[in-house]
Amino acid sequence: MAEPIRISAVSYLNTKPFLHGLNQDTTGLFSLSLDTPAVCAQKLIAGEAQLGLVPVATLLQLPSYEILPDFCIGADGPVDSVKIYAEQPLETLETILLDYQSRTSVALTRVLAKEYWKIAPNWQPTSTGYENQIAGNTGAVIIGDRTFDLGGKYAVEIDLAEAWKNFTGLPFVFACWVSVVPLTSAFKTHFKNLLAKGLDGMDEVIAEWQPNYPNYDISHYLKHAISYPFDASKQQALALFLEKLRNLKG
Repeated sequence: MAEPIRISAVSYLNTKPFLHGLNQDTTGLFSLSLDTPAVCAQKLIAGEAQLGLVPVATLLQLPSYEILPDFCIGADGPVDSVKIYAEQPLETLETILLDYQSRTSVALTRVLAKEYWKIAPNWQPTSTGYENQIAGNTGAVIIGDRTFDLGGKYAVEIDLAEAWKNFTGLPFVFACWVSVVPLTSAFKTHFKNLLAKGLDGMDEVIAEWQPNYPNYDISHYLKHAISYPFDASKQQALALFLEKLRNLKG
């Protein structure tokens, strides 16, 4: 019997519908680990995972890969969980702290800074607890579930997906399902069906997880802020972002 496909998926709330479907698998065709986006990316790069829901900036570090169609973690407008927080306007910030859990959101911030906002702050890598350093002319990129309790805490909040939409007119793709090994058509069909089953069970996911977020409306977040179909407009947006990211690195 073939070894199970090793899958790494992001552990944030926006992945729960996918996990709801994947956890219904009874075939044993894969094993699943939950990680931060940066760790998920590193596992795929290092070959520790063969398939992952990975930050799209990772694609530039993979020698070969296949993006599975149909589903992603995206947004067509404000995403509500990927933001810059600061106490003063963006153009006055001297330093922006970069979320250590992120690759794509950090890259998106730098693309927007160069091409859209026309600013050149000092970029500072971070570690645990960096959120406490937001003060004066120092802002921070913060992503994921940690943002849910930050609404109204800081004078300035900039939603990065909304900024990208204003800049390009396109949605944004934060993460997609990427394989670095060949997958059979049977596996891909089975995997797609599990993901679809998870999204179909969205109301069950919301009922299960809302008690964990007493101060946040996860129904609005999962049904409206996050956009799961990997449709033509998101494919176009991903291609544009990767092009801009290559130019930034070049």
